Amino acid sequence: MIKAGIIGATGYAGAELVRLLTNHPNAEVAAISSVSFEGKKLSDVYKSYLNINDMICENADAVTEKSDVIFAALPHGLSQELAKKCYDRGKVFIDLGADFRLESEEEYKEWYNGEYIHKELHQMAVYGLPEFYRDKIKDAKIIANPGCYTTCSPLALVPALNAGVIDTKGIICDCKSGVTGAGRGLSQGNHYPELNEGFHPYKVASHRHTPEIEQTLTSFAGEKVTITFVPHLLPVNRGILATCYAPLKKDITMEQLREIYSDFYKGEYFIRLLDEGEVADIHNVKYSNFCDVSLHLDKRANLLVAVSAIDNMVKGAAGQAIQNMNIIFGLKETAGLEIVPPAF
Repeated sequence: MIKAGIIGATGYAGAELVRLLTNHPNAEVAAISSVSFEGKKLSDVYKSYLNINDMICENADAVTEKSDVIFAALPHGLSQELAKKCYDRGKVFIDLGADFRLESEEEYKEWYNGEYIHKELHQMAVYGLPEFYRDKIKDAKIIANPGCYTTCSPLALVPALNAGVIDTKGIICDCKSGVTGAGRGLSQGNHYPELNEGFHPYKVASHRHTPEIEQTLTSFAGEKVTITFVPHLLPVNRGILATCYAPLKKDITMEQLREIYSDFYKGEYFIRLLDEGEVADIHNVKYSNFCDVSLHLDKRANLLVAVSAIDNMVKGAAGQAIQNMNIIFGLKETAGLEIVPPAF
């Protein structure tokens, strides 16, 4: 059994890692840590784990020592030194934060107000979106696990960009997120009376996931991709819905477009290309690692409208991290992730 450690186990993504790893056939949770709840049982923080996982939250060093793979579910700026310690000890480090996601240190400085402490680690880190970078992931020791928006939007657009049928300018990613994407910490914006029965955009055209989405799209387009990214906060717990608008370079039929996507995602268990006329819905991917994609053509405006839906805590965080672990350790990629979304 692979021994998995979770640093930041009492945050939403960390707790989701515990949930998914509990039923993994080839891995087990060996140790967990939490700064806020060190010395307390996980089941004291989340009663859903009572008699299922009553592990005590330790410190990060203890987790590193006891584990083969370390998942860091922490805010940005806290993972670089941890990655160094894990690498020096020969451990696999999977970072659910943003510290290793951007290739450009200048962009990291601009969007996160930080700097690269161990530049050599950034050079060897691999961006962990398996459907795109599986061959690089399998030999990696440091994984930059993409988040929710940065998974959902590229999965909707990359096949079309790769085929050269949409323009690299004028792309709009209009995305909606459940409130768990804001993390477990309290704020005025996710306070129930403020959130309930409301719906609004935030960080319009200024969200720090913008350069990360552009980075992935650019790697397939062959030229710089510039997008307009507008996230919205939904009054639901889970889910990301990305409605992406892209100008078409040439006339294309729906049949041709579906063939492009079907060929690109052939054999990808977690990508479900919906039938023509159907629309992706966060309800249908809840608690699962699936990404549903629906395709639509606006002939009048000469636009591709690609819609994708994921569970932001699974495919947008913990599930994708486990998918990366499975690849690195040579396991069945779907191990521990063959979860059927609830019907209602």
